[in-house]
Amino acid sequence: MEKVCLELENIELSFLDKLVLNIPRLAIHQFDRIGIVGKNGAGKSTLLKLLAGHITPNKGQVIRFVDFAYFDQLTAPVEREVDYELIGKLSIPSTEIANLSGGEQTRLKLAQIFSCYHEGLLIDEPTTHLDASGAQFFIKELEYYYGALVLVSHDRYVLDKLVTKIWEVEDGCVTEYTGNYSDYVFQKELMRKQQQVQHEKYLKEKSRLLKAAEEKMKKAEKMTKENGHISKKETKAKANKMFMTKSKDTGQKAMQRAAKALEKRVEQLDAVEAPIEELSLYFPLSKALELHNKFPIMADRLTLKAGDKTLLKEASFQFPVGRTIAITGNNGTGKTTLLRHILRQGEGITISPKAVIGSYGQMDYQFKKDEPVLSYMKGRSQYDESKTRAALHSMNFTGNDLRKNVRDLSGGEAIRLVLCQLFLGRYNALVLDEPTNFLDVFCIEALEHFIKRYEGTVILVSHDRMFIDRVAEMIYIIEDQQLKLAKSNL
Repeated sequence: MEKVCLELENIELSFLDKLVLNIPRLAIHQFDRIGIVGKNGAGKSTLLKLLAGHITPNKGQVIRFVDFAYFDQLTAPVEREVDYELIGKLSIPSTEIANLSGGEQTRLKLAQIFSCYHEGLLIDEPTTHLDASGAQFFIKELEYYYGALVLVSHDRYVLDKLVTKIWEVEDGCVTEYTGNYSDYVFQKELMRKQQQVQHEKYLKEKSRLLKAAEEKMKKAEKMTKENGHISKKETKAKANKMFMTKSKDTGQKAMQRAAKALEKRVEQLDAVEAPIEELSLYFPLSKALELHNKFPIMADRLTLKAGDKTLLKEASFQFPVGRTIAITGNNGTGKTTLLRHILRQGEGITISPKAVIGSYGQMDYQFKKDEPVLSYMKGRSQYDESKTRAALHSMNFTGNDLRKNVRDLSGGEAIRLVLCQLFLGRYNALVLDEPTNFLDVFCIEALEHFIKRYEGTVILVSHDRMFIDRVAEMIYIIEDQQLKLAKSNL
């Protein structure tokens, strides 16, 4: 039997009178490989900080039996000993920490944590700033790791490769599922179908009982009317037969009691709510926005530089109308620079005069005035309010979220709102640079649905391998100063 590395007992953790985590018991065992998932703000990172001892619960206790290392993607690395072989493998420049990019800082922190052996690892969003090669290094380092791993990640490919348990954080509670992320999704869908079956059985039984109660009440009413229509002659003739009236009266009351008993059974039924249905959202383009050019965005022998560095050398491409095109490649190869060059319609780029392009850049959002979320969207949507609300709901804006001031939104909320705005706006082409960064897996899946149901052209850059595989019809890769077509489903 595997030894217990860490235990949570009777945990209650609150912030500003709001119960964030409520965990009766939870344990991490010696060779557990656990992925933590949940919506933005559900408490995933809070749970990891609790496990690491960076937060103390209001009630309960955290009992640690082994040494855990903690990786926090939001904090900058500090000077400490690191394995030089890992420095080389991760291509970390020899410079001051302050001069490192976000991706390079992430690589340095990973090199530091992998330089020493720890019996347990607590890792929070390690691949947010990593390119494909960095993510692959991370996976290889941990595939044969001999210890307890707890990982918060929105990267479903990483979760599928590394974890064998999922902890889902929702409404302050943690539910455990066996298997990797794909297994978890399968189990959730199975539970949804079972809930639908139980809901239908509940409705059928409720309907049967109510119908039977109604029939009993009708019979009782009929007997009452029959008693009331007995003539005076019949009354006199039956005066000596009181027991007959009493018998009929008793039958009427029995019928009413039976009806009430059936109604009581309806009240005692275990109500089964219908599972929440995913709203089907389509984004058809208006006739005025239709593009008739087969290739609205093209390049002819495009050379692209960043300072003295050549990123692309005489690259040519034709991006077809109504398709989703992904551009991939390692950090520093020029993906974001190419997107910006397209948006500027720089030298070598040809864009259809009828193209109306909406864009999203990394952390590229700014709200200029105070405005509620719903009002902000209604003023920028070409669709009716019901569809606008449905899109916001898909991106986890519900209830009071719709009344929030846009200038008070967190970074993750702002990103979700900007993405909603792009798909609901009057555009026929979208350029998206790392749109999945800082989104939870549920919002990434909603974004996938948006893209699949959008009739316009989409050009995107992402390091999320599963996201690209699910949405892209053409995949290009930038390497050796060339833009190469790696995959096409056309």
